[in-house]
Amino acid sequence: MEHAVAVADLPTADVPEKESRHSNTFLRLKKFLERKVGEAIGDYNMISDGDVVLVCVSGGKDSFSLLSILLALRERAPIDFRIVAMNLDQKQPGFPDHVLPAYFESLGVEYRIVTENTYKIVKEKIPEGKTTCSLCSRLRRGIIYRTAKEIGATKIALGHHRDDMIETLFLNMFFAGKMKSMPPKLVSDDRENVVIRPLAYCSEKDIERFARGMEYPIIPCNLCGSQENAQRKQIKAMLRDWDARFPGRVNSIGNALKSVVPSHLADNELFDFRGVSCATNVEQGDTVFDAPDLPAELVAGDAIPIGIWKG
Repeated sequence: MEHAVAVADLPTADVPEKESRHSNTFLRLKKFLERKVGEAIGDYNMISDGDVVLVCVSGGKDSFSLLSILLALRERAPIDFRIVAMNLDQKQPGFPDHVLPAYFESLGVEYRIVTENTYKIVKEKIPEGKTTCSLCSRLRRGIIYRTAKEIGATKIALGHHRDDMIETLFLNMFFAGKMKSMPPKLVSDDRENVVIRPLAYCSEKDIERFARGMEYPIIPCNLCGSQENAQRKQIKAMLRDWDARFPGRVNSIGNALKSVVPSHLADNELFDFRGVSCATNVEQGDTVFDAPDLPAELVAGDAIPIGIWKG
């Protein structure tokens, strides 16, 4: 409840572009995001003493924010870990390859710039008008894994936030028929690294406000950013509409990702439905929906008004 109050205390107005770093609103937002990242790191044991964390920085608001927050937390962390920022220059037309090296040097952070012409590969393999994200992501992933091995990284930190995780959940449900999302922590495909998402508890709305206040040198993605009909953008629009019309709904979905009850789904691999009997010990019994504040007589089963059945 403490964190819910903290969110409510934050004004909804945009952070002023000038002098925002010195405003109380911005400082409270910064502190709030650092706390949420610290909670996620602690809850999932994302970073340990002696880790080498490769922080992938694309030039977007999320990865810029991730790097800033991790650097701030490292300053007061009770453990010692190394941060190496990495950017993959995919040779997109017009990509300003001088921006990120200059930014990293201004921070004094160790960094690695990797240049691979994945843009050419994607444009050759994917027909015009088709979504490029899947192939682009696979190519980037392989290069990131290789770079992590070269520098001796033990963790790969990605800038996916809570909303990315929720969008992925709905994408998999709607288009793949799977109850699957982006986990906060998982072993990499090559089994050589652990992938972490320290922004797992942070909303995109808060990150957007933080990035405006920090005035990052944002670099847009010209490869996939213009694909307005991509399925993920449709899901994002749906969730933003829900959040506007029903405040708190997206927060609730995010909390649901951390509170799964296998006995109340339908996966025989997660729960032995075939073996269920009266002697089976289940967590909640035949409770389908935890409706709040039901009348005492309904909870006790003494009376069921006809209106309940008619909806």
